[in-house]
Formats: sequence, structure tokens, C-alpha cells
Amino acid sequence: MQFTLNKQEKYTVFKLQEEKLDSSVAPKLKTEFFTLYQSGMVNLIFDMSDIKYVDSSGLSSILVAKRLSEQINGFLALAAVSEHVMKLMTISKLDSVLNIIPTVEESVDAVFMAELERDIKENEKNSN
Repeated sequence: MQFTLNKQEKYTVFKLQEEKLDSSVAPKLKTEFFTLYQSGMVNLIFDMSDIKYVDSSGLSSILVAKRLSEQINGFLALAAVSEHVMKLMTISKLDSVLNIIPTVEESVDAVFMAELERDIKENEKNSN
């Protein structure tokens, strides 16, 4: 499995450099997600620009990342999802539960907005 990581202070961009996210890649991807979240990462941008095909095991790996992110009150963005993959996500109703954002740049903005919202909620909770 080929991928790149771009770690920043507030987020990490994970780019899977594979055309297929299927049963041959998904288990390794899940392991990588676990490792990233255990290392202290909070916000993940999953750059899917190279991915042209996803099967059910690939969708499962994305849902693992979503669950891990929610457990730590983090933010997961899926960036640059291809038209074919988007159709599958829409059919399986995942488009309503995942943060699917057109570009990595817009995903970075979404991460900062999520961070602001978390800070505001935390401040409100602490002031009550």
C-alpha cells in the first residue's frame, strides 16, 4: 500500500496512492488509521484523489477512521472523492454521515472551522 503523510500542527493529510480501495488494501489502511490516531493525531484529511474504485471493505476502512475520529472529538474530511466513488457513497447513504469536501484546501478550512467550534463549546462548558 502506497501513501503519503503530510503532518501539520492541527491536521494530517493522508493521501492513499492507490487506484483501488478494496479488500487487498483496506486491512492495511485500517491499521494505518489506528496507528495515526494512537500517535495523537486529532484531525485527518483523507485525500482520495487517486482512488477510482472502492468496495465494501474500503468503505468499512473509512468508517473505522470516522469512529476513531469521533472517539477523540476529532474531525475527519474526505477530500477529492471521484465521481464513481461518490456515487457508491451516495447509494450507501454515507454521504450524509461523512464530511465529503471537494478539495484538500477546502478540507483544511473545514478542519480550522471544526477546531473553532470545539473551542467555543469547550469555553461555554467551562463558563457554566
